[in-house]
Amino acid sequence: MQEYYKLQQDLFKVILILTAIIFVSVWIFYSLNIALNYLIGACTGVVYLRMLARNVEQLGRGKNRVSSSRLALLIGLILIASRWDQLQIMPIFLGFLTYKVAIIFYMLRTAILPDSN
Repeated sequence: MQEYYKLQQDLFKVILILTAIIFVSVWIFYSLNIALNYLIGACTGVVYLRMLARNVEQLGRGKNRVSSSRLALLIGLILIASRWDQLQIMPIFLGFLTYKVAIIFYMLRTAILPDSN
């Protein structure tokens, strides 16, 4: 379990670094409003990943499958964004996908530089 917790910490560090870099880039090249929409999506992605990590952690403790209720988090956010004029769906959705980019980045880093862990 120690390796699993270290993996979680490393992934969250990568997500936070990527989110900060992308947030500042979007703010510079677009606007603060779009950057904040991205940030809302990225924070939702972090919450989603944390919920997924908790479900995976419980798999070994008698639970046989991973629940899919955390998908309601994204659906609710997209519904709110479609109803509220200040929010934009595309930056929020792309922000949500930041956790997937972080996972791919972490996987490539460990595949190319396995000794850095």
